[in-house]
Amino acid sequence: MFYYFIRKLLFLIDAEKSHNLTFKCINSKSFQLLQDFFFTHKIPSKKITCMGLTFKNKLGIAAGIDKNGEYIDCLSKMGFGFIEVGTVTPLPQYGNIKPRIFRITSKEAIINKMGFNNLGIENLIKNIKKSRFKEIIGVNIGKNKNTNIDNAVQDYLICMEKIYIYASYITINISSPNTINLRTLQYGQNFKSLLYKIKKKQHELHKKYLKYVPIAIKISPDLSKKELLNISKQLIRYEIDAVIATNTTLDHSSIQNNLKKIYQKGGLSGLPLQKKSTNVISILSKSLKKKIPIIGVGGINSIYSAKEKIKSGASLIQIYSGLIYHGPKLIRNIIKNI
Repeated sequence: MFYYFIRKLLFLIDAEKSHNLTFKCINSKSFQLLQDFFFTHKIPSKKITCMGLTFKNKLGIAAGIDKNGEYIDCLSKMGFGFIEVGTVTPLPQYGNIKPRIFRITSKEAIINKMGFNNLGIENLIKNIKKSRFKEIIGVNIGKNKNTNIDNAVQDYLICMEKIYIYASYITINISSPNTINLRTLQYGQNFKSLLYKIKKKQHELHKKYLKYVPIAIKISPDLSKKELLNISKQLIRYEIDAVIATNTTLDHSSIQNNLKKIYQKGGLSGLPLQKKSTNVISILSKSLKKKIPIIGVGGINSIYSAKEKIKSGASLIQIYSGLIYHGPKLIRNIIKNI
């Protein structure tokens, strides 16, 4: 009940300002002492191996909540089995104009049109090196807004080269709806070329550092069944280590009555995405035939919805909007019951 009281106050503030204020507070030394007492000792260890890595439990925090790796230590104390930071790009960029995050509270939903706002890959590396967290850190990478889509793969390769030695796994984000033309990288020859070059770079870096860092591809929930089957085929062909299903959706039909003109564009996450992402996981699970693990994300707001993702074929799961709407107790409940 205490969290819902705090949430009520935070929801009176602009969503992006509220997010920044909240994490500045929980990142303070005094709050971290409270975290040590209230959170850490109550989270059971339920280790699982996936992508050749050992996770302390199946639940992670999705990319987007900590774009620059500033809050790794305080997030780790909440009990997450892994933390995914980013999306980060080669160069710092502002992202899209504000306001760019909107809550639809009655639907437990969030619309964002952030546009990969971040301080760049070099800044992220500094923050990872400063972190005391020694468990699994995934790094979600993307392309800069000003990079032409024909040269997009180069941005991913730059990020891979720089972050490889510091990341537990790397996520290739080609599914954000908030960077123009980015999603075209999921289709046809663009997709094949991307996977080929990413795997080639992974092989080179593996040889250079004698460390194998798994690669995950994050896909859209708005793909057709035919497109998902083709993606599965290519993921197997190029021996990609995991697929993350899914990113946010451009389908706003489930919240049509709640839409205001100011936030009619952007990626929708939260409860309205729940069934859509679970359906994608089901299709992938059947087509991948356990050859490639699935990380399930999208609308997880309860023990039941977490179990549904796993039942549908996800080996690991991630939350974001669910944490915003239900607080840290959701983390403990999910970990204890899956």
